[in-house]
Amino acid sequence: MQEINFNTVQEFNDYYGIETLHPLVSVFRFNKSVIVEESNVHYGIYALFLKENKGCKLSYGRTKYDFDEMTVTSFAPGQTIHIEPNPDVAMPKWTALVFHPDFLARTQLGRQMSRYEFFSYSSNEALHLSTGEIEIFRSVLDMISQELRHAIDKHTRELIVSNIELLLNYCLRFYDRQFITREEINHEVVKKFEKLLREYLDQKAETEGIPSVAYFADKCSLTSGYFGELVKTETGSTAQDFIAAKIVTRAKELLNSGNYSVSQVAYKLGFGYPQHFVRFFKRKTGKTPKEYMAA
Repeated sequence: MQEINFNTVQEFNDYYGIETLHPLVSVFRFNKSVIVEESNVHYGIYALFLKENKGCKLSYGRTKYDFDEMTVTSFAPGQTIHIEPNPDVAMPKWTALVFHPDFLARTQLGRQMSRYEFFSYSSNEALHLSTGEIEIFRSVLDMISQELRHAIDKHTRELIVSNIELLLNYCLRFYDRQFITREEINHEVVKKFEKLLREYLDQKAETEGIPSVAYFADKCSLTSGYFGELVKTETGSTAQDFIAAKIVTRAKELLNSGNYSVSQVAYKLGFGYPQHFVRFFKRKTGKTPKEYMAA
């Protein structure tokens, strides 16, 4: 199995036989008949791919990458993607935008890259585009490509950075649309989340501690970022607030049963110290557990 490192745009261009027009940015359409080999690709650059067919199979860690024809996959520095050949497709087709973090140094976009959480959660949830969205995506890539072929002047960097930001902002919009249009799938994820959370509070919290968003995201085969956005879209609450509300509900059930002391309820729900539970409960309800029981 190959180990491939894309720490620079030049390394990416050299691997795919792309002409380097700028050392820190590249846009290229790939449509060659090639033999795709199993490999691990280590990214030190940002990369967005518009996949025109399923020329390979991707996974991020143990999680299979959910993508199909005409989808966008995105990777960030520090990520490693596992690639397997797809024998059904002889000619992979994709268009890519790659850029080095240094290109964004001292720019507003560079300071706000954490805003584009899809670089994290897209590691197992690709962006599925409509026909109109594909046209928008390609048109922005075309503007970047045209600027790369233009003679470099004092406006070059600003214009390219502006168009990269425009593309990323469109991706945010498209992901928001995807959360809404995949309502049935999202609803099933939230139902699974609720079931797992109830089971966790009943069976695991006492030994495993307070439940985390990351735990349930993993159980739903999603990254924490994507899972959190999905839950917020479906419920109107953050995943963390959703968990907190369920803990309060369960705490009230246990307190109302009359079978447990405040300390016992605290330990059953995963709190290491009863006083932490008391502060948590008052913050969420406005009353201490004893005040709640006395009301």
